[in-house]
Amino acid sequence: MDVKAYLKRIKYRGSLALTAETLRGLQVAHLLAVPFENLSIHAKQLIVLEDDALFTKIVAHGRGGFCYEVNGLFAALLRALGFRVEMLSAGVANAEGGFGPNFDHMTLMVTLDERWLADVGFGDSFNEPLLLDERGEQMQDRRAYKIVPNGEYLILMQRENEGEWKAQYRFTLQPYKYADYTEMCHYHQTSPQSHFTQRRICSRATEEGRVTLSEMRFITTSKDNERQERILTNQKEYEAMLREHFDILLTN
Repeated sequence: MDVKAYLKRIKYRGSLALTAETLRGLQVAHLLAVPFENLSIHAKQLIVLEDDALFTKIVAHGRGGFCYEVNGLFAALLRALGFRVEMLSAGVANAEGGFGPNFDHMTLMVTLDERWLADVGFGDSFNEPLLLDERGEQMQDRRAYKIVPNGEYLILMQRENEGEWKAQYRFTLQPYKYADYTEMCHYHQTSPQSHFTQRRICSRATEEGRVTLSEMRFITTSKDNERQERILTNQKEYEAMLREHFDILLTN
């Protein structure tokens, strides 16, 4: 792991002490620099869950990835810095009120003097790590989060402004390795039922909110939830937006 190159990729220049503040700074920097994207799937490029391959893609080639990729490599960075980190399995909440299967999502547990939930691969969600054993509300800008026990699971809940609480995903604290995610990673790359195969997405946090390219729609969202949308008209314009807002150059 070339830690110096990784930190340069995410533009992180802060402390490397093994503290919650360092973890917070690294997660925020990662979300601002590395997009959540599935362009490799639509380019028919095989995603390999292995640190060296992910480093080449995300750091050397300046790309992003979906949860297994960005959280997997972020875990490798944290370990290289000396943090104790575990990969966790999560099932993502669906519109029917249930949850997806185990290994539908990868999230991370980082253990310091307290345990933290860290995640750089869930799109528009918590920007800073959450205290894993805190059961009260944890505020971040206009949103509140809480972690609710439910049988063998913990459920991550989110509330925007003063709206209703909505489940994000459920997870356990059982640690796993890359190989455990292989089947679901393959499913999300190949199945017509996977939302990752249905449309291209590229999304990144910004200091002002978020920018998202969803197929031919370019969307900016402010921290106050003000949304602007622009419809792109052709592939040339799409590629220009990828370069301008995500520093991604599509190659054949």
